[in-house]
Amino acid sequence: MSVPFLSFQPQHVPAREEIMAAIGRVYDSYWYVLGEEVQKFEQAYSGYNQVAHTVGVANGLDALVLALRVLEIGPGDEVIVPSNTYIATWLAVTQVGGTPVPVEPDPATSNLDPARIAAAITPRTRAIMPVHLYGQACRMTEIMALAKQHNLHVVEDNAQSQGAAFDGGLTGSFGAVNGTSFYPGKNLGALGDAGAVTTNDADLAQKVRVLRNYGSQQKYYNEVVGYNSRLDELQAAVLGVKLDYLPEWTRQRQQVAAWYDQHLAGIPDLRLPTVAPGATHVYHLYVVHTPHRTALQQHLTAQGIGTLIHYPVPPHRQQAYASMQLPVGAFPIAEELAATCLSLPMWPGMTEEHVAAVAAAIRSFSQQ
Repeated sequence: MSVPFLSFQPQHVPAREEIMAAIGRVYDSYWYVLGEEVQKFEQAYSGYNQVAHTVGVANGLDALVLALRVLEIGPGDEVIVPSNTYIATWLAVTQVGGTPVPVEPDPATSNLDPARIAAAITPRTRAIMPVHLYGQACRMTEIMALAKQHNLHVVEDNAQSQGAAFDGGLTGSFGAVNGTSFYPGKNLGALGDAGAVTTNDADLAQKVRVLRNYGSQQKYYNEVVGYNSRLDELQAAVLGVKLDYLPEWTRQRQQVAAWYDQHLAGIPDLRLPTVAPGATHVYHLYVVHTPHRTALQQHLTAQGIGTLIHYPVPPHRQQAYASMQLPVGAFPIAEELAATCLSLPMWPGMTEEHVAAVAAAIRSFSQQ
């Protein structure tokens, strides 16, 4: 059985009529930017994420940039970031003029390790940016306690974990101001680029609204140097439909992960995902680790099983950050995770037969 890494069909076919109706509603409204659809989705997502305010923006990176901007983080300021993350987390800090300060992850979860944060704090540290990687919540109780102790802001990167929680609090609701992405492949995905900022602070939310719209509250009158980063009406309408499906899609992802845990148990040299106590996992990705990653991926490809690597090169080893002069070995945990991680097929609509086929192919590799 061939199993693609990702299939939108099981999500999009059942929702097609509703999505097409939403698109038609926008088409017939003759209002396409910052209208009623954006306002309705922002309110709905605030309810889902248990925050007071959601501000729709153009993409997830812009959400992080605007979050840092409204906290007035800029040149000379340091922001603690995971050494193991997608580069967008670092790019947001760099784009506001700040300096990303990497901290190693917990090897078991791949998420930022709170026990390592304190040693990275300096007089120039202004914020901590935890990334809820692969769909699992970071250990936010400890991170928030550290931030309070050192008078630091927390900005969550919630691009992969809408609906995950730690100690009952939803990701994207802990920090002063937080960013998320609705890129099509995310758990809640638009039909193009889209993102949002979430916060419980009305003043910060209003500042984001101004910044996303050229620094303007009234057309042609600009209070600050802003951005053009607005969630458009079409994407907001589509997201509004999909949001109603998200709890069921999350349940299906968690069921697929449970099947993987069962079918992959006991395979030598294969480490399965670990969920930290107090955390929940919404399985944006199901990531395993093996020292035989390249050979296993090639074997699975030959068997018609789609896989991806999230992520093959840590940010500190990217050419974009060569100026930081961080050599191989500077962050060994991130480097080891990057060298051994492999993301298996994961999408709502997968059946146990799909999972069994993937597991059978992995077992056949391990028995070679």
